[in-house]
Amino acid sequence: MTDSNNAFAALNEGYHRFREKLWHPQRERWLQLKEGQSPKVMVISCSDSRVDPAQVFDVDPGEIFVVRNVAAMVPPFETTPGHHGVSAALEFAVQVLEVEEIVVLGHGMCGGCKAALSRSMQGAEPGRGGFIADWIELLDDARDKVASAHGTEGRDAERAMEQAAVQVSIDNLRTFPCIQSKEKTGKIKLRGGFFAISDGVLHWLDEADGTFSPAA
Repeated sequence: MTDSNNAFAALNEGYHRFREKLWHPQRERWLQLKEGQSPKVMVISCSDSRVDPAQVFDVDPGEIFVVRNVAAMVPPFETTPGHHGVSAALEFAVQVLEVEEIVVLGHGMCGGCKAALSRSMQGAEPGRGGFIADWIELLDDARDKVASAHGTEGRDAERAMEQAAVQVSIDNLRTFPCIQSKEKTGKIKLRGGFFAISDGVLHWLDEADGTFSPAA
């Protein structure tokens, strides 16, 4: 079998395990979910295969509404023509599902943040890194501050960039009028998280001082 066939076979086997160990034991839960969803939390996470919010938070189906993209980024509110995937998901979560919490979950060893810090993809053509380069330009201002304080190489600089990216996304969330009004009235809470792959420890952001501390 080719590697592709092996990968597909693993997915298929995983589906059968899911049916046996998760779907059937939670059949009542799935019957409820067919009527609709009502998660209280939205998680914006990285596409990185090592950081699955459902695993990190050990939640049941239907408990969290998840959007994943490179570096867990939220673009600022804008009304220019285009396909605003993250903004559409935010609009649905906030206005339709009426989530009460939005968590931006950054993580260690993030390739997108490393590329933003090193600018290794700057000038690349679309399809050859250009899409990524355009996306992580959202981090340019934060990148300059990190580079000034920590340089652009080494784990300390990379971790500082990863955590700065979380704050960038939270700041951009606050540019959305629907979030501004709900946060002001206490109907929604924004939180920043950071999952360290190397030791499996989750950290929460204290916005008062900008530091991340291990979850209590």
